[in-house]
Amino acid sequence: MKVAVIQMDVSIGEPERNRERALARMEEAVNGGAEKPDVLVLPEMWNTGYSLENIEEIADENGEPTHAMMSAFAAKHGVNVVAGSVANRAEGGVKNTIFVYDRTGARTSEYSKIHLFRLMEEEKYLKQGGELGRLAIDGDAAGMMVCYDIRFPELTRRLALDGAKVLFVPAQWPKPRLHHWRTLLLARAIENQMFVVACNRVGVSRGNEFFGNSMIISPWGDVLAEGGEEEAILRATLDLAEADRVRGTIPVFQDRRPELY
Repeated sequence: MKVAVIQMDVSIGEPERNRERALARMEEAVNGGAEKPDVLVLPEMWNTGYSLENIEEIADENGEPTHAMMSAFAAKHGVNVVAGSVANRAEGGVKNTIFVYDRTGARTSEYSKIHLFRLMEEEKYLKQGGELGRLAIDGDAAGMMVCYDIRFPELTRRLALDGAKVLFVPAQWPKPRLHHWRTLLLARAIENQMFVVACNRVGVSRGNEFFGNSMIISPWGDVLAEGGEEEAILRATLDLAEADRVRGTIPVFQDRRPELY
């Protein structure tokens, strides 16, 4: 599975500008490498940024226009797209939602962030999701979560127990918590013996600095690619059989004692 992570800036409260930027970076990702990726991954809330005070007005309406843009792109280039997450207004309010598209352009799955981050007052403006982030990429089981979700290890373990060998994590993780970001992602990969593909944004929004440092991590905890603080496209090839090999080397799943905890 060849993945390309699109680490990009996000203009707060400017959906049209963000769509133009995302599309340009996606075109670069499929045309600018030695090999075309199988999967593209975008960051969290790339359509609006954290413009929460007017999020009802600027959020996508039932997934549009993200659906039209991503479906057309995926079908044109024959790639899967984990379309970061977007502010999406549907019945009941606005949710922070990942949409996933396959190589034909069909929307195959979605996940709305279940843990809302109080330090950015998400709970005042957004609605929690109520289902786990399960998906399949070309038939391979994977999981997805958004940013703050990585602080809840039981969520990643549930996805791993359900068969996921890859975890996709769109984020807007700000300074100064780089140490937390790297440590938590590495821990989720090592303890669940799975690939972690994490896409963080860069740039500054209303005094909040976002450091990027998107990461692609192996089931053994090796960092296959890591970004800096500028816009970039990270690439790696994931051998999904490695998850099985690592799980066979240190059999933590067989040695669990769930009856005790």
